Amino acid sequence: MSSGDGRGGGRGVGVKGVFIGAGCNRIVNNCSWGACDLVAFGAQNAVAIFNPETAQIWTTLPGHKAAVNCTQWLPSNKFAFRAKKLDRHYLLSGDAAGEIILWEYSVLEGKWRYVQQLPQLHKKGVTCITGIMVSQTEAVFASTSSDSMVYIWEVVFPSTSGGVCELLHLDSLSVGTKPMVALSLSELPGSTGHLVLAMGGLDNKIHLYSGERRGKFVRGCELKGHTDWIRSLDFALPTCTNGEASNVLLVSSSQDRGIRIWKMALKESLDSNQSAYRKEKVSLASYIEGPVLIAGTTSYQISLESLLIGHEDWVYSVEWQPPSNASSEGIAYCQPQSILSASMDKTMMIWKPEKTSGIWMNVVTVGELSHCALGFYGGHWSPNGDSILAHGYGGSFHLWKNVGTEYENWQPQKVPSGHFAAIADIAWGRSGQYLLSVSHDQTTRIFAPWKNEASPRDEESWHEIARPQVHGHDINCVAIIQGKGNHRFVSGADEKVARVFEAPLSFLKTLDHAISQTSDFSDDSQVGVQILGANMSALGLSQKPIYVHAEQHTPDKNVNDGLDTLETIPDAVPVVLTEPPIEDQLAWHTLWPESHKLYGHGNELFALCSDHDGKLVASSCKAQSAAVAEIWLWQIGSWKAVGRLQSHTLTVTQMEFSHDDKFLLAVSRDRQFSVFSIDKAGTDEITYQLVAKQEAHKRIIWACSWNPYGYEFATGSRDKTVKIWTVENESSVKLLATLPQFSSSVMALSWVGLDCNSNEGLLAVGMENGLIELWNLSVKRSDDGVAGAVASLVVRLEPLMCHVSAVNRLAWRNCKNEDSGSLQLASCGADQCVRVFQVNIN
Repeated sequence: MSSGDGRGGGRGVGVKGVFIGAGCNRIVNNCSWGACDLVAFGAQNAVAIFNPETAQIWTTLPGHKAAVNCTQWLPSNKFAFRAKKLDRHYLLSGDAAGEIILWEYSVLEGKWRYVQQLPQLHKKGVTCITGIMVSQTEAVFASTSSDSMVYIWEVVFPSTSGGVCELLHLDSLSVGTKPMVALSLSELPGSTGHLVLAMGGLDNKIHLYSGERRGKFVRGCELKGHTDWIRSLDFALPTCTNGEASNVLLVSSSQDRGIRIWKMALKESLDSNQSAYRKEKVSLASYIEGPVLIAGTTSYQISLESLLIGHEDWVYSVEWQPPSNASSEGIAYCQPQSILSASMDKTMMIWKPEKTSGIWMNVVTVGELSHCALGFYGGHWSPNGDSILAHGYGGSFHLWKNVGTEYENWQPQKVPSGHFAAIADIAWGRSGQYLLSVSHDQTTRIFAPWKNEASPRDEESWHEIARPQVHGHDINCVAIIQGKGNHRFVSGADEKVARVFEAPLSFLKTLDHAISQTSDFSDDSQVGVQILGANMSALGLSQKPIYVHAEQHTPDKNVNDGLDTLETIPDAVPVVLTEPPIEDQLAWHTLWPESHKLYGHGNELFALCSDHDGKLVASSCKAQSAAVAEIWLWQIGSWKAVGRLQSHTLTVTQMEFSHDDKFLLAVSRDRQFSVFSIDKAGTDEITYQLVAKQEAHKRIIWACSWNPYGYEFATGSRDKTVKIWTVENESSVKLLATLPQFSSSVMALSWVGLDCNSNEGLLAVGMENGLIELWNLSVKRSDDGVAGAVASLVVRLEPLMCHVSAVNRLAWRNCKNEDSGSLQLASCGADQCVRVFQVNIN
């Protein structure tokens, strides 16, 4: 993980990244697995890097202003056998605005460096980048875009770390009105020094261009056969016979559900050995002669080697298995006859030729049982060929590893997971054991540290452990409320209803495993919980409970058996998880049952908060008039609406109860804040009164947060300022301090106490540009009230640790039992990322 330290103010504070959760952009070519054994993928406009060994995202690289469409490692997994001794690897990433950025990764230091942005030649989104290493320090790569242009570049890498990369634009190819969406580069066999570029796209043909290393690329020939868009192309490394490369294989896949293998053979070798070839027992199909590719003075005969039929939907990607290292020097290689394909039919397949007949067969199929995957956008081999990774429609990863020794046995493995759209809100569990997040991807997810018993230092790694809500609307806000074991939440989405969810028994027991019995609640929390889990109804939005004793009855046979209808979705099987779950378990078997709906608002819900007692919930919705902008108060338990607070004229963007629940603070798009006094008379009755209302900023107020020790609060606005206020005599509000102007709009605030006696705390500030700062706040009090507030910047988090677009919410972890010298801060943002930081105070 990235780490960064800052010094400033009265205290020394060190910050390090603990966890990043993010989903993959739902687009083909988005993901790539490099020779350095790291996987790169686009998460909104960030390039995320994860380590398949630990299933943890290491870092996100900021730089793109638009969504990242494609990534490509140099060297790629295909050249892993040559890259064993490299201490620097490079990564290319292209985005939806046409920008391509080159990054450098230092293996020894584990550090990343933004090298440069390529001159922006593409006018529209980059859809595919392909590249090959032509020597240890030189690479050639090509990029294509929906602007119907293909650009070819050469890059020379520096001999020393941090040196300058030399970039040379070799050629520009215009492909007409139908753009290319798939590319692959290869060196041609023989000693010609020529390269071949294959491209395919919307015209259903494969176009071959050849060129010298630093020369222009000329159109060679077209390969016809596919009947729909070509989605993926991949050259094998040239196969060697008697020490000399004589031919190269190209595999292509298409939306026509077919995969084709093409053979390019040196023409001379084909003529001289014609009679020898004829004697071998091979199928006639191998000799259906196609066009001839001429590169310089050499010509290559192309033939269709094989047609692979097996997928039932579009085949989005095909990839040759990376060569194994055949010598200790890492120069010679053996190209395996093995292809991985990934399709929208929810499967990945490995194809190999049969030993006797040479006919290509599907030997491994994985993924077909996942009713939730909704198809795969791409599949990739690990550099050593023992693992395969797919990324799917739900922004999810699926990884299988061959754990067999004598025979192949592919088993699912842990992968990072996260949201695949902007994350709107986060909340810590009441005892701080887990973090709950809600997103515009219409899911609610729970992330928690999972104690690793196998680890000698009893380390914990974070994982997604449940997906309580899968909804038909974008979810905007969430609040954790009191419930059995304090595991109950209310969420609000782009509908006018707030929904209440209860933790089922399967989750409570799973949480015990995750925190290894070190929790501050005992098994009492599970006593009396009769609900084991929940089922999703096929067409509805409500999640129905599955009761503990229901499983003992013999289920009736489904009357629709054998019929593929919307109603026959499989039942969930909630189980107690003893290790972090994989995507299939998360998406189907970890739902929470919905217990109540809260009706009342006139528009889409926007903000929620709960008091510290867990007895009241406040909610607000999108509003453009005072009547709609009222805040509703709901009583937990009876679920009655016990108050409608009127003050604002536009959407209330955030609300928070004071530390003793006496006041409710609300901030709004109308640039004003309101402070209400809330009085719980002990009965069901609640009285409330508007104490103060003030126009506080020049632009929308996005965020607010109370001082945990007093009646001071902070407000943050689009006008790039943070102001500190205090409630005086429970009747008026006074401005204490205005922090120096920030570099970007302030979107999120969270105040945590450090020292009750000196009334000192840390204020976390999150901005629209994704950056986070920590400020030391000390409130000075005199005999007649509050005298003022002193603020000082303690640490600016490194950009590599922060979000790459707007921070939507910040939240300090409630850790009453932990040493006060160490705190944890969670953040979420528009870049699809949930982050947790460890803040160490000296």
